[in-house]
Amino acid sequence: MLIPEYVLTCLNALEEAGFPCYAVGGCVRDALLGLTPHDYDLCTAATPVQIKEVFCDRSLVLAGEKHGTVGVIAPEGVVEITAFRTEGAYLDNRHPDKVTFVTDIREDLSRRDFTVNAMAYSPTRGFVDPFGGQNDLKNKILRAVGDPAARFREDSLRILRGVRFAVRFDLTPDGETANAMAQLAPLMENLARERVFEELCQLLPLVNARDLLRCIPILTQVIPELAATVGFQQHSSHHAYDVFTHTAYVTEAVSKDLALRWAALLHDTGKPAAFTLDEDGQGHFYGHAQLGAELADQILLRLKAPTALRERVVFLIKHHMDMIVADRKLLRRLLSRYGEEALRQLMDLQKADFTSKGVTGDYFDFGEIDTMIDEIIAQESCLTVRDLAVNGHDLMALGITGQAIGRTLNALLDAVLEEQLPNEKAALIEHIKTVCHSEPARTLAWESPEQEEIATPVTSVTGSQ
Repeated sequence: MLIPEYVLTCLNALEEAGFPCYAVGGCVRDALLGLTPHDYDLCTAATPVQIKEVFCDRSLVLAGEKHGTVGVIAPEGVVEITAFRTEGAYLDNRHPDKVTFVTDIREDLSRRDFTVNAMAYSPTRGFVDPFGGQNDLKNKILRAVGDPAARFREDSLRILRGVRFAVRFDLTPDGETANAMAQLAPLMENLARERVFEELCQLLPLVNARDLLRCIPILTQVIPELAATVGFQQHSSHHAYDVFTHTAYVTEAVSKDLALRWAALLHDTGKPAAFTLDEDGQGHFYGHAQLGAELADQILLRLKAPTALRERVVFLIKHHMDMIVADRKLLRRLLSRYGEEALRQLMDLQKADFTSKGVTGDYFDFGEIDTMIDEIIAQESCLTVRDLAVNGHDLMALGITGQAIGRTLNALLDAVLEEQLPNEKAALIEHIKTVCHSEPARTLAWESPEQEEIATPVTSVTGSQ
């Protein structure tokens, strides 16, 4: 295992002071898998006080000192060094009530979550793997260290972390570990919502449909709103899958962008409440996009997601059933209102939703829409007020003042988007003069694009589904 020089310097300093020191945890696991570790953690027989003495001439981070961790600041980053330790009871399923510093690396490794994370390496002392983590990596097994139930009761976030490790490294939990993860999932109710959100954000870009279907008991524990979609039959010729299975395939099909993954996961949460069955036995879900958007808003507020992410996810779900066709005027207006990134994300979600139904025969030409959007962008079309060939100063020169300036600019933009006027300064000014001469300038104005609903067909690309 190659250890970067700045980390090796810290390791050697502790060894020279008489304290055994090892690289530990994820960096060892990643190195064994042939991956480049993102960070390197060290553990040592030195206590925090002794670690500080060894690095008394260095800048230190002491936020974790109470739990045995001292950070040594280097130009390349912070090297976290933790004293060998054992831990007391986890009364809140999150934090040990005490830590005890020890001198044996094996005691320290015994408190860790999974065998693949309970390995240590020293250039001088060699490889330490008391629980068979290397063999589990080779056999693609995820196994808890010791008693799985005890590990998950200590910190229930380990259940979600276990799902992430299994997905990321293509590991299969052994029987005892898998059973304990499912049975103790309710303990995650005790977790801070921020910790759950952070773990889910690391997990979602990694998952495929099979992963999501395997972790239903765990996923529905942290997002209860998904439980109603599991096994919910759609009674539709447009869908071969129940709602959650369809959701899993949609989540796999969208890009790994975090907002898209969240939107895909939550996009059909409104379906169970919106379900109706017609006299022919066909299921319909009228209004489920709006209901799903409201649920997603509540879910992400509860998880304390960043506002920008939450708002983008809600937007995507709310509009995922909108009919978007290869019509230049419509696409120009959508680009003007939503922006290129949001519109392309919406198209990505719609495409994944349409192609993840498990039935053949339905067809919709998303490629033509993508091509038309590319052409509009390449033409540097006028899509916002800022793109207009006139501005507020031009309007003031024509005697237009106050709020009428903004209303007039929006009216001009609308006319340009509808291709009623060219985006040319002379043509726009002439139009203003003509309208102002024939009737008051206020007749140019209507609601701004931020307030106006774009007139799109009320049907969807997939009917009522």
